[in-house]
Amino acid sequence: MAWHSIAWHGMARDGMARHSMAWHGMAWHSIARHSTEPPRAVSASRGRARKQQRSAGAVRRLLRPSVPPSFPPAATAMASVAECLREWEELQDGFQRIQDNHKLYKQKLEELTKLQDGISSCITRQKKRLKELSLSLKKCKTHVSPEQRESIQEIQSLIKERQNVFFEMEAYLPKKNGLYLSLVLGNVNVTLLSKQAKFAYKDEYEKFKLYLTIILLIVSFSCRFLLNSRVTDSAFNFLLVWYYCTLTIRESILINNGSKIKGWWVFHHYISTFLSGVMLTWPDGLMYQMFRNQFLSFSMYQSFVQFLQYYYQSGCLYRLRALGERHNMDLTVEGFQSWMWRGLTFLLPFLFFGQFWQLYNAVTLFRMLQHPECKEWQVLMCGLPFFVLFLGNFFTTLRVVHQKFQNQSKDTKRN
Repeated sequence: MAWHSIAWHGMARDGMARHSMAWHGMAWHSIARHSTEPPRAVSASRGRARKQQRSAGAVRRLLRPSVPPSFPPAATAMASVAECLREWEELQDGFQRIQDNHKLYKQKLEELTKLQDGISSCITRQKKRLKELSLSLKKCKTHVSPEQRESIQEIQSLIKERQNVFFEMEAYLPKKNGLYLSLVLGNVNVTLLSKQAKFAYKDEYEKFKLYLTIILLIVSFSCRFLLNSRVTDSAFNFLLVWYYCTLTIRESILINNGSKIKGWWVFHHYISTFLSGVMLTWPDGLMYQMFRNQFLSFSMYQSFVQFLQYYYQSGCLYRLRALGERHNMDLTVEGFQSWMWRGLTFLLPFLFFGQFWQLYNAVTLFRMLQHPECKEWQVLMCGLPFFVLFLGNFFTTLRVVHQKFQNQSKDTKRN
């Protein structure tokens, strides 16, 4: 068998050699024959040869066996499944811890709510009893000895301090919203529980006022000197309405969180909202054009003064807070308060000029009522708010200045 196999392989090799030599001979004969042909025939034969080579290459590529996709071995697949199962077990453990912590959080939240309600009710009872006690002390103060009178005065001062302490406590307790917040937001608790959250909201309110003041200054300047269209005027008045409405909402939330804002400086924003809304509905005509430039000029000046107030009041408040003389939730206002006396008295001329400009606007609108072509109700409805704003701003500022002079005179007498 081995001998026959060797013989067969030898015969096959001899046959392949003879076949190869015959093929090479035929190819040489073909080349020799083609070399005797003219050049065109040679080029044609070369083109046919190239086509045959390309077709042969295409056939070889088609007949080439495709490489089967590589699959991971069984050990790798088992390892990946084990890793997935291990990760799922870790997720299960983490999910169980989250559930336990959330359950504990709900329990603590219920305890916190009960504690808040209990403290609020205790403070309410204490304030009621302190009020009754202060009334009784006032009645007894008229017919007592000097020693008893001194003790009564001391108790009254302690009652005032106690009320301030209760005010600080209530800033961290939920309370019912006022009428305005109830109408706008409903019965939603807007009390922020941490100092950081309160201060962040107050800081955002201050930045909102600053940015909108700059925008209003630019828009009023554009409407006054660059644009003369009722459409742009309406957009400016709509911006004023939105600005003052937002201010009133934010100020109400800040009051619930412990900010001490005087009543007039909040109320005058409601009047400004009404005034801006009336200006928004005023149709274009002779009466509107007579008052337009004066109103836009006043708006420019008002935005400029508000920018000055924010810039200097924020610096003054920062210094006073650092010295411990002001509360962290005190705000910049569009007027003058007692704490501004040191370092901010130079703002008084700007404030008084703007207040008398409000009076001038009111007088102008009242005179326009006598015009024969005056038929718009907006003339009267704009004149009255301007007059009310002048009275409130002017007399509130005068009262602050008067009280400051009185306190200074008392201090000089004591010294």
